[in-house]
Amino acid sequence: MRFIVQSPLLLRNLQTISGVLSSNSTLPILENFLFELKEGNLVVTASDLETTMTVKIPLDKETLSDSEEGIVAIPAKKILESLKTFPDIPLVFSINTENYGIEISAGEGKYKLSGQNGDEFPRIPVLEDTTVTEISSEVIASAIAKTMFATGNDELRPVMSGIFCEITPDDITFVATDAHKLVRYRRTDAKAENSASFILPKKPLTQLKNSLLNKETSVKIEYNQRNAFFSFENIELVCRLIEGKYPNYEAVIPKENPNKLVVDRLSFLNAIRRVGIFANQSTHQVRMKMNGQEILISAEDIDYSNEARERLACSYEGESMEIGFNSKFLQEMLNNIDNEMITIEMSQPNRAGILFPVDNDNKSEDVLMLVMPVMLNQ
Repeated sequence: MRFIVQSPLLLRNLQTISGVLSSNSTLPILENFLFELKEGNLVVTASDLETTMTVKIPLDKETLSDSEEGIVAIPAKKILESLKTFPDIPLVFSINTENYGIEISAGEGKYKLSGQNGDEFPRIPVLEDTTVTEISSEVIASAIAKTMFATGNDELRPVMSGIFCEITPDDITFVATDAHKLVRYRRTDAKAENSASFILPKKPLTQLKNSLLNKETSVKIEYNQRNAFFSFENIELVCRLIEGKYPNYEAVIPKENPNKLVVDRLSFLNAIRRVGIFANQSTHQVRMKMNGQEILISAEDIDYSNEARERLACSYEGESMEIGFNSKFLQEMLNNIDNEMITIEMSQPNRAGILFPVDNDNKSEDVLMLVMPVMLNQ
């Protein structure tokens, strides 16, 4: 088994899928990339059993013989470290398919390492009875970026550790929550022929988002009851879905919110950042007291005699009220809104507040963020 590939091309593609690798896998073979030569392409796979990612690298046909096909597992860490040191030169890989010895020729250098039998590498799941839809890379990347931060980490509630995806003939909705905060991201410019819903794990979505950065392409999505399969350009990703029923997120979104605060997002974010430094380090509570055209933001940590307060101009409609929020949660939400102005709608100090961007330029995008209050100590 022999092939030639440019070092930066190989490195770029291996880095794309390297995030799937698990350092504490129970299967040692999963610490390898699976290299497979077939039909004039080098197909490289990384897997942790739950998520499998594959890239296809076209090779120069002139350097291959028609019968040149084979499969080998190559140590991932070793090959990645090596590729980072090479200049932009062609690398010649020669693999002994009997003992899986690998020799890499690079310019005047020769490097040898031991591989493993590629047939021992777990096979990619074959999806049956799937539903297929296509969504633009921009929609998926935005949806993941704006919801991922709200996912939970509670192992006892695995459904909340992923992102809930709901596809209908009218729109597509992504939802994430950890019971303290919630994000609902809806797009009306993406839809499917049939309605479906499933829960996608965080790790493959992070890989997907990173792979879609600065790409304008269409992503094909196939899914059934157990797995979801994403393919675009030369990349394929298949992941096992999280089993279970997602909480009824619509039921927790308050419908009647007569108190409306409109404020400059960046000014509000910076004020929350500054005041939050002086808050109690376990609750991170900041108080917001709204009255007419101004908001008073304050925080204190009685144990250390720390205190901070700032006044901020705003537009406020409703009764004067005081409410407490976790400053870390507010910062995460404000960092994931692009608009200059935001609205916070509230009803009572013990009910959730809802954040919206004001005058969203993208009319097909609907973003709603919910944050639970922190009870105020009088």
